[in-house]
Amino acid sequence: QVQLVESGGGSVQAGGSLRLSCVASGYDYGTYCMAWFRQTPGKEREGVATINSVRSTDYVDAVKDRFTISKDNAKNTLYLQMDSLTPEDTGMYYCAADVGDAWYSLMACDLNRRDREYTYWGQGTQVTVSS
Repeated sequence: QVQLVESGGGSVQAGGSLRLSCVASGYDYGTYCMAWFRQTPGKEREGVATINSVRSTDYVDAVKDRFTISKDNAKNTLYLQMDSLTPEDTGMYYCAADVGDAWYSLMACDLNRRDREYTYWGQGTQVTVSS
């Protein structure tokens, strides 16, 4: 049974921080590619950050130098540390994973991947940043 469960969202003031977590079961985090996406109602879901099996990372320009994606393989947990939050960071944040068994597993693990190019998804956690 493969599942991803996000937590850590909430409401913060601009300039504040949140740490999102995604706990995985059914596979290990040594597999190919994991990512955080976010979505604001009425807008396309966008990739925020990716991390591959050797811990190389990629970030969308809007969050570079403010967000950090990481993982703890022993805990089967993916993290997104979000600092210096702004209202533009508001949205539903989703954890996604590709375990390496799909056609898109040939792609590099970076922000060129679209949301359909991941196999497993969590239910999301809401982040709201007020000014």
